[in-house]
Amino acid sequence: MATAKQGDKVLINYTGKLEDGSVFDTTIQETGCCEDDNCGCDDDGCGCGETGPLEITIGNEDFFPQIEEALVGMAPGEKKTVVIPAEDAFGEYDEDEVFTISREQLTGEIIPEVGMELELTGDDDEPVEVVVVEVSEETITVDANHPLAGEDITYEIELLEIK
Repeated sequence: MATAKQGDKVLINYTGKLEDGSVFDTTIQETGCCEDDNCGCDDDGCGCGETGPLEITIGNEDFFPQIEEALVGMAPGEKKTVVIPAEDAFGEYDEDEVFTISREQLTGEIIPEVGMELELTGDDDEPVEVVVVEVSEETITVDANHPLAGEDITYEIELLEIK
């Protein structure tokens, strides 16, 4: 039976979980984080709602390198579990990425609320996605860390097909 190697285009199913077992990303709807209306996801780019196998080329850095490395040598139908430490996944949580701005810095008619996602312009004019974590009459505290920063993640992968 053929096994996957560097450069192969493959189809995989995967489920990404946090240490507490909660699913944050999957290609399998039956086990997905959005199988009901109360998952809290709202298809915000977490991968929820994007069901169906993922096609990647091994070695093209289409996915986490640890996942691509694990696929090498796998045969269709084979499954593996890969644990990716926080520093190799979405990075460690960085307290310096939590900062306060003046409400006057917001443009338009934005009424900030805790949990709201905003896009700010950084010092280098690059957009920075943040989440509002605290609101006062004069200031807004935001967090620019990735929502999964500081989390070790586990992927259960299944090689479906080598194309």
